[in-house]
Amino acid sequence: MSTSSPHGPGSPLSVPLTEIQSLHVDEVGLLERAADLGRRSLKRETKREAIQRAVSMIDLTTLEGSDSVGRVRSLCRKALDPAPGMDLPPAAAVCVYPRLVATAVAELEGTPVAVASVSSGFPAGQVPLDVKLADTRFAVESGADEIDIVIPRGAFLGGEYQLVHDEVAALKEAAGPAHLKVILETGELGSFENIARAAWIACEAGADFIKTSTGKVSLNSTPATCLCMLRIVGEFERRTGKRIGVKVAGGIRNAKQALHYLVLVHETLGADWLSNRWFRIGASSLMNDLIRQWIKQTRGSYVGRNDFSKD
Repeated sequence: MSTSSPHGPGSPLSVPLTEIQSLHVDEVGLLERAADLGRRSLKRETKREAIQRAVSMIDLTTLEGSDSVGRVRSLCRKALDPAPGMDLPPAAAVCVYPRLVATAVAELEGTPVAVASVSSGFPAGQVPLDVKLADTRFAVESGADEIDIVIPRGAFLGGEYQLVHDEVAALKEAAGPAHLKVILETGELGSFENIARAAWIACEAGADFIKTSTGKVSLNSTPATCLCMLRIVGEFERRTGKRIGVKVAGGIRNAKQALHYLVLVHETLGADWLSNRWFRIGASSLMNDLIRQWIKQTRGSYVGRNDFSKD
């Protein structure tokens, strides 16, 4: 995955602003397609494989004011071995606030699980750019492999597309070797056209992933918003040759929802996208339900929800 920004701060967008502003999305068709794919049923062996893939795509996340060193250590252990003895893969990453990155790095060093950190004044992003840059550099210097930033939604909704591009590009530069996930906060953008515009700008500015949501607003990821973003990254790859990953987050709590997203990815972009290199799920409680479903597929019966830790 490339970590170089195609356009630094101040570089013009390769797609003219007029084209971005006039971009049209067929909302009815998008909603119908997402709903139709959600009705697809998976055969037993396919479902088992899908559950394993979903587990491997999770960014196991804790982003609460009460987060502590002990909680992060516990989450790291769960990410490494979600269900001991149950033949499930490790999660893709553990995502924490910058202050706790060093704790996660100490727990996960030498393992396949990455350390991700939110930055840039997450979740609102309503801090000056120099603070966002310092926040990002601190997380990377503490050892973060991946950085999840938020776009300035107020600037975007005001039509300041070049400003949004330049801020993302500056944060990409500050992130250095870390992969950059750019959160659009789709629930605040107001339309699928705006989601598509914001996604394209983030791709142009050097995002390694585009991400639906912070999980901190009332409307988070939906299958239709994910489908919209998948189509944008597909078109971006067709035009530029660069592949950008997609991360969904917020409100994804059960295996049925997670597997719906995997069907969306498979049917929209193909089987080679079904990897945590290109698709992620940001979640805190999803893992337990995937484990329950895995046990059901393996043993033929469920275990109780209270048999798992809340982490």
